[in-house]
Amino acid sequence: MTVAFLPFNIARHKQLKVVIAGGGYAGLAALTNLLQFAPDTGITIIDPRSHHIKITHLHETFRYPLSDLLVPFETIENRYGCRHIQASLPIDPEALQSYQDTKQLVINGEIVDFDYLVIAAGCESNAADSGQDSNILTLDDFMKASGADLLSTRLNGHDQTAPSVTVVGGGATGIQFLFEIRQYLLRVNSKAKLTLVHSGQHVLEQFPRGFGAYVESRMDDMGIAFYPNTYFCEQQADQILLTDKETKTQIVLSSDLAILFLGKKQRNTLSANAFGQILVDRKPLHNIFIAGDCSHFQSPGSNTLTAQSAVRKGKLVARNILRHAGFPGLLEPYLHHEIGYVVSLGAADAVGWLIAEGNIITGIPALTIKELVEAQYDLLLAGVDTYVV
Repeated sequence: MTVAFLPFNIARHKQLKVVIAGGGYAGLAALTNLLQFAPDTGITIIDPRSHHIKITHLHETFRYPLSDLLVPFETIENRYGCRHIQASLPIDPEALQSYQDTKQLVINGEIVDFDYLVIAAGCESNAADSGQDSNILTLDDFMKASGADLLSTRLNGHDQTAPSVTVVGGGATGIQFLFEIRQYLLRVNSKAKLTLVHSGQHVLEQFPRGFGAYVESRMDDMGIAFYPNTYFCEQQADQILLTDKETKTQIVLSSDLAILFLGKKQRNTLSANAFGQILVDRKPLHNIFIAGDCSHFQSPGSNTLTAQSAVRKGKLVARNILRHAGFPGLLEPYLHHEIGYVVSLGAADAVGWLIAEGNIITGIPALTIKELVEAQYDLLLAGVDTYVV
């Protein structure tokens, strides 16, 4: 028997009260797993948004409406019998210690009691200060409107027959948006020029080398200009200012719109022990667990900033809450390692690895795997857990 299936028994004399701060992938994975094993658990979700957003699909809003990716928390409340409070929760060490000591939160003037608290906050995106500039977009903009609407609005305001669009950032998010943008421009018969600016030598450098080689060859096929080893400085009215990473030489390119994907900013990253309990002054807070991008588990498990890791952490802390509340209270360590990763290159192409990082797959087979993984999460939201622990 593996540690993932260690027994846990819930004390029957009282209903557990669990507060989950953050309604993203990790938070909803924790919610569904708590209710799977302890259906009478009273759960409150605290999240400043009115809806859960399937953020890993945002690039697809050049093909589908943004509403397809939004799940109102009201729907989740009705489906699972939980409660949503639209608010943010401070998670600094002093506040966390207070939560542990009092087993209470004060939210919007209301006292919320809990037996266990799960911090499931995500990361903010790095972004240059764009202010109210109409010719700069960031990932946050795509959470409020579809990619097709944003791009058409920006480009239709230009008199040029061939406006220039610059994507900054050659990580997974930037690449997925890059290819969706290219295919969208082709569908609407736009003559817009597309350029990728990246601070590294190759795109997707966090993945096996074959990823970058395949993507760069596809970029070349599609006529996407590429400026590697280049830093973004500023987007002006009709040009973008860049700096060569090695020579520090300034580069000026024609650009009517800059779309920035500068990576995630791990603000308020908190450490956890191997079981997911938050550490404050190197000591675990036994009734406060953490999951998602804001967490770093001190264990051999994966701490990558991916939905896959967020879901597995959320599931783990749910099981460990039930173990901690029961007898004999043996907790399960976090040992999950990613079994693959796929980057979409539009509607009909992708690149990824499966089982072993050297096992690179491309094209329709890679895209099929990505769709299966994403369908697995949709099933989880519907209450059907198909994940192998």
